Amino acid sequence: MSTWEVPGYTGSLELGSGASGRVVLAVHEESGVAVAVKYLSESRLTRPGFVHDFRAEARLLGGLESPYVTGLYEYVESPHGAAIVMELVDGVSLRTLLARHGPLDPEAALALLKGSLLGLADAHRVGVVHRDYKPENVLVVPDGTSKLVDFGIAVDSGTGAGVAGTPSYMAPEQWTGAPASPAADVYAATATFFECLTGRRPYSGDNFAELALQHVEAPVPAEEVPEPVRALVRRGLAKDPAQRPAQAEEFVAQLEAAAGAAYGMDWEERGRGRLAALVALLPLLLPSARSTPRTTTDSARTVLSQGPRPVPARSWLPGRPGMLVSAAAVLLGLLLTYGTPLDAGTAAQEAARALATTSAGSGTAPDGTAAPGASVSPSSTPTSTVSAGPSSSPGPSATGTAGAGGEEPSASTAPPGEATSAPPGGTEGTTAPTTTAPPAPAAPAVKSVTVSGFRQTGPTTATATVDVTTDGTGPVSVTVSWFTGNTGGQPGDGDGAPETFTRSGATTYSITVEHTFQNTGCYWSIHVTTSPVPAGGDASDQLLTRRCDLR
Repeated sequence: MSTWEVPGYTGSLELGSGASGRVVLAVHEESGVAVAVKYLSESRLTRPGFVHDFRAEARLLGGLESPYVTGLYEYVESPHGAAIVMELVDGVSLRTLLARHGPLDPEAALALLKGSLLGLADAHRVGVVHRDYKPENVLVVPDGTSKLVDFGIAVDSGTGAGVAGTPSYMAPEQWTGAPASPAADVYAATATFFECLTGRRPYSGDNFAELALQHVEAPVPAEEVPEPVRALVRRGLAKDPAQRPAQAEEFVAQLEAAAGAAYGMDWEERGRGRLAALVALLPLLLPSARSTPRTTTDSARTVLSQGPRPVPARSWLPGRPGMLVSAAAVLLGLLLTYGTPLDAGTAAQEAARALATTSAGSGTAPDGTAAPGASVSPSSTPTSTVSAGPSSSPGPSATGTAGAGGEEPSASTAPPGEATSAPPGGTEGTTAPTTTAPPAPAAPAVKSVTVSGFRQTGPTTATATVDVTTDGTGPVSVTVSWFTGNTGGQPGDGDGAPETFTRSGATTYSITVEHTFQNTGCYWSIHVTTSPVPAGGDASDQLLTRRCDLR
């Protein structure tokens, strides 16, 4: 196992591992924020194809920002390793939930499906197809909401990427290697929904050939699910992708209409309540129950983004009061699980009373031995995008993505504490030894700087990925400037202040940048410079905006 760690982060616990790598719970040394770090395995690090796919995974994630998808902070690559630093989700995987509690009732299954479908919808909106939706890759957090993780084999829509996915959830066209489409994700999500309702997968087989034949030719087993959702299952599992909802967003609209008609307007609230109750019965499987206290150790090795990246969910901070609240949640969960009506006001009062009667004291969070969360299928190869690291400002929680081959939980850390150390004792008159600080690493030569993936993400927003390669691990500064204009091939006028990022500790850096344009113009441009100056010159790119696209 590789001992290389991403500069500026301290690992504390392995969350999951597999053939393609491992996921580690780590703490950003400067801010104390907990993150999940996905390391590419040593055996694959020496194979350019796997490194390329791992880098591509970071690029895809960096261009995708959604409260329903695990976020990415940064991608780091050096001669000693490659790693994706991600949010850390404090939840348990749907696979774990089904294994512990069996099938879900329709309202809970619909609420879970909707949350993860919204994650797919955000991915489809920017042209990304997940290709590996399954129970291992859906995390359920303590409030009953769900989040989609692990974009390890995701690709751009329309890409002919061959046969890939997890067989039990692969659409008929995936078996033939047809170009990736959002309709395949809708199929996999529906297969997972079927499993949530029935406790089994829609099709089975003794081998891949038999399983493929079932997916391609066998009738849709819609009669096995409750009548109100049979039409959803038939549409989602249609053999012909043209007969399925073309995008996840369309499927969400159909789901909401069917659920509202069958179960009333408050179906989603009840469904999330049931999911929250089930998660509350598994408090020791939450990564927050296994995390270590946050530190505030300074680090000069990694300089992070200038502002905090929006993080949709806060980490659950463990401790004695938190464990008492967990106990109260377990009791509430039992009531919900066995059908006793829940009075929300009474529940809140009971939780508050539990905290109010607790004597002060500190306790260590229990260290569980298995905390399942999202996982990566053994066949999956990493693919996704890059983004800046966690903010050095205190606060936002991180969320985790699927581990490389094993279930991956997410976690949060305890409140930050300030570490102090007393000076070493000595006899009077003794002169303290002096030390000389090691010299700072010399600035490396920048071999190349490139811009890729420059695309419009909204009416006034765009994203791009900047790749920098150096010949040493010393510090390098990257400055990104934006421009708007109405003439192709010319940058136009500056738009907003330039952004500067500083990196060190590696020889390859990939930074995803985003910008909201303030000025109007048919053409948007990005220009990147570095210090030291790159040997191959600066990098630029330009795109024609949708409002002016005449093609």
